[in-house]
Amino acid sequence: MRRIDIKVSFRCNNLCRFCAQGHKRDMYPDRPGAKVEAELKKAWREGVRGVVFTGGEPSLHKDILRLVSAAKKTGFTTIQLQTNGRTLAYPGFCAELVKAGLTEFGPSLHGASAATHDGLTGAKGSFTQSVAGIANAARTGLPVITNTVVTADNYRELPAIAALLIKLGVAQYQFAFVHIVGTAAENRKTIVPRKTDALPYIKKGLDLGIRAGVPCYTEAVPFCLMKGYEACVAERMIPPGPVADADRYIEDYAAYRRDEGKARGPRCPECKYFDLCEGPWREYPELYGWDEFVPVTDFKPLKKKRG
Repeated sequence: MRRIDIKVSFRCNNLCRFCAQGHKRDMYPDRPGAKVEAELKKAWREGVRGVVFTGGEPSLHKDILRLVSAAKKTGFTTIQLQTNGRTLAYPGFCAELVKAGLTEFGPSLHGASAATHDGLTGAKGSFTQSVAGIANAARTGLPVITNTVVTADNYRELPAIAALLIKLGVAQYQFAFVHIVGTAAENRKTIVPRKTDALPYIKKGLDLGIRAGVPCYTEAVPFCLMKGYEACVAERMIPPGPVADADRYIEDYAAYRRDEGKARGPRCPECKYFDLCEGPWREYPELYGWDEFVPVTDFKPLKKKRG
């Protein structure tokens, strides 16, 4: 199923040290509701059946409930709010979203403790609110699909984050390696770990989900680093479709990732996953080079590791 991501607001109640949107909050106003509704209708006519409202923090848009309702009336079968989760902690807001037509919650959690999470988000108290928000969302019965950005500050906590998310009742979680653009680029010397340093913790975090029967994935971690965990590579199942960004409309985000956003190194053509793998975000090898990425040359079938 094709899906459109619409960035409805770049305002945010967090100030994340790894934010890919950088300073867009100071550059762009909220997307007008009428424009969003027109984009929904256009996408529907083109065969798109899923929508993610994102940002920034999309729940701060004054018309977010109306926009969710508009997506439902248009006929979208999957309607997700991608959020830092803080507003979900407010009594009744999750119920209002469900009533409006939301079908999935997409909150984020970046630490297993307030010290780590709040340090990364730049917002004291955000951990407590996000955890409460995730719990509230799970209680609605709708799927809760979370994202954790992997950084130098939190990668050792990934197993503990996974354990907490499973306890909270999420339907799926993802570890997305930090994209070195926006604020993350400004903080790259302190925010970006080597993938091979983070990898043991990523895999321990995935093991917990696999054992619990909770789908779990990584993003921007190439196949050559995921031996035994190839079925957890998110790029295999990210829905294709457009992205309505601040100053551009990307018709095919999957093609953008392959052709512009990510890169493959000099030895990648030797790898059996060459036609399937997107490689890391291109800024990563500009920082650390290609030595970590060793082609996979055995031809065993993909299998999901089980605990």
